[in-house]
Amino acid sequence: MIDFGADRPVHKQLADLVRADIQAKRIKPGDKLPSEARLVQIHGIGQMAVRQAIRVLRNEGLIVTVKGKGSIVAGGPRESYEVEPGSVVVLRMPSPEERRKLDDMPEGVPIAEVTPPGKGRHRRLVRGDRFQLVWGEPAEG
Repeated sequence: MIDFGADRPVHKQLADLVRADIQAKRIKPGDKLPSEARLVQIHGIGQMAVRQAIRVLRNEGLIVTVKGKGSIVAGGPRESYEVEPGSVVVLRMPSPEERRKLDDMPEGVPIAEVTPPGKGRHRRLVRGDRFQLVWGEPAEG
């Protein structure tokens, strides 16, 4: 519940509530969040606060926003990529051009830029919502 008398900004309180639901698995990967209008109605806050909360969660990688579909809880890794010893891996947010090249990747999804060791080796960009990096032997379990 939003506490309008609290020192914490309203948008951060809403982000906290949604984050807690995701972490407690009350909202699961692939689930759609309520629309902005519905969140305004449910919590009695302004649309700008809802948009700011969604931006916070998107920047944390907890949700992705897809045009025409709304905000969806980000899923777990889907593919494993083995990383050679000596590779350099940089995790970052993609440019708009990189997002287009990566299947029109939704906003808020980070990428891993993997550069193998050795001259002439090309870097590989991997969508953050579709991978797990594996160094050495994968753990069994």
